[in-house]
Amino acid sequence: MAYLRDDKFLKLFGSNLKRIRVEKNLSQSQLANDCDMEVSQISRIERGVANTSISNIYFIAEALEVEIKDLFEF
Repeated sequence: MAYLRDDKFLKLFGSNLKRIRVEKNLSQSQLANDCDMEVSQISRIERGVANTSISNIYFIAEALEVEIKDLFEF
């Protein structure tokens, strides 16, 4: 069975992440620094072109001070 990536889901996740980040008045640079990630990775996640790891989602939620489930509520 071939691995299929759901681009629509990735874009929805990314848009929701961006919305929460903006509501928290954080730049991509600030979030990336808080998560020990590259700014370009945050950008790719928000644009829905990167399928990030569960570990990264955990660190993003911690940095945004939200529950992990909040990142998936879209």
